[in-house]
Amino acid sequence: MTCTDFLSQLTDYFDGQVSPELIEEVKRHTQECSHCEVVLDSTRKTIQVYRDNEVYELSADLRERLHSAIMAKCFAKSKA
Repeated sequence: MTCTDFLSQLTDYFDGQVSPELIEEVKRHTQECSHCEVVLDSTRKTIQVYRDNEVYELSADLRERLHSAIMAKCFAKSKA
């Protein structure tokens, strides 16, 4: 399995729409590829956060920096 194969199957993997053989391929690949392991772990954690509806408090400074970064990206895209 290549990284491209892994990424193309990721949604189906989390939806449980894959064969047991493909699950084993994903496991083997992520044991050998640290980049895809991070993607798998981050995706799993993101899904869990949304399922749990957890609210994370952000400091005022972090909230302002995040808002500024998002607005800058939006502004840059609107000028493109």
